[in-house]
Amino acid sequence: MFSTEIKVLMQFCVGRLCCIFEGGLAKLCTWLGITTLVYYRRIVKSEENGAGETPTIPTPTSVNYHFTRQCNYTCGFCFHTAKTSFVLPIEEAKTGLRMLKDSGMEKINFSGGEPFLHQRGDFLGKLVQFCKQELRLPSVSIVSNGSLITEKWFQKYGEYLDILAVSCDSFQEETNALIGRRQGKKSHLDNLHRVRSWCSEYRVAFKVNSVINTFNVKEDMRDQIRELNPVRWKVFQCLVIDGENAGEDALREAEKFVISDEEFQDFLDRHSEITCLVPESNQKMRDSYLILDEYMRFLDCREGRKDPSKSILDVGVENAIQFSGFDEKMFLKRGGKYVWSKADMRLEW
Repeated sequence: MFSTEIKVLMQFCVGRLCCIFEGGLAKLCTWLGITTLVYYRRIVKSEENGAGETPTIPTPTSVNYHFTRQCNYTCGFCFHTAKTSFVLPIEEAKTGLRMLKDSGMEKINFSGGEPFLHQRGDFLGKLVQFCKQELRLPSVSIVSNGSLITEKWFQKYGEYLDILAVSCDSFQEETNALIGRRQGKKSHLDNLHRVRSWCSEYRVAFKVNSVINTFNVKEDMRDQIRELNPVRWKVFQCLVIDGENAGEDALREAEKFVISDEEFQDFLDRHSEITCLVPESNQKMRDSYLILDEYMRFLDCREGRKDPSKSILDVGVENAIQFSGFDEKMFLKRGGKYVWSKADMRLEW
């Protein structure tokens, strides 16, 4: 039997060949579970239901590029798990990023996995510099668990970064341990405060992301958030994605972390006085993000799983984005477009 990593690599290779020999490789694509036939069925279904209407093609204004699935943490609700160690060669990644810029991208967010893990953050730093210096994107951001970030990285790449978000689900070390948000005996909270101080020193806007789940839903985080004073505090309701954190092939079991809509609202009500709080329920999250995976495929999460498009490197941004499931109206409704360039934030460093 093939390992998961080899199978996913074969999926990528065969997916590219399918662009040329789609009919002849149909059976092999089916065995691998690849998306070629799914992609074809979506086209047919769209044509049947649309009665010849031309679909509106969304603009990739803000893109989340999960260029690696590898991570040094084991968060139980993770929705983008380490199913493969594949990372695109940097020049191919730059090609894809330039294609996105040419298609209207204004903001790129690098995530994972843990984006600072690959090549000790140097790969990430080079992409951040490329996007700001060469592509001149208004906003370049990162989401990280904060454990692998060094001051040396800030010294080298900080000037090119607009926003750094650090994930922190609890201000109690015991709760973080239960969730899986730590490595060994290292303090996640110490890392959080260390990175916060570096953001101030090197003029990078600081943000906090929290996933609200059964282990932290009763916690009162108001004092700690006020002390950190982030530009935004994104508060997510724990989301289940089949094949990632639920189901037979999943590497995580998120069911025990799931909370009700009422519980999520109670948490929001408790923290309503925090002005930087940006809440995101399951409904808002599911189809309001443009998610690009490690092969530069858009991921459609509307059916509660991640159905990938073909890679933008193979079929272009316009063709791939039509199968992203992206709801541009919901993106705007949840506040997806905001002041995201640090030059426009007028922060007191």
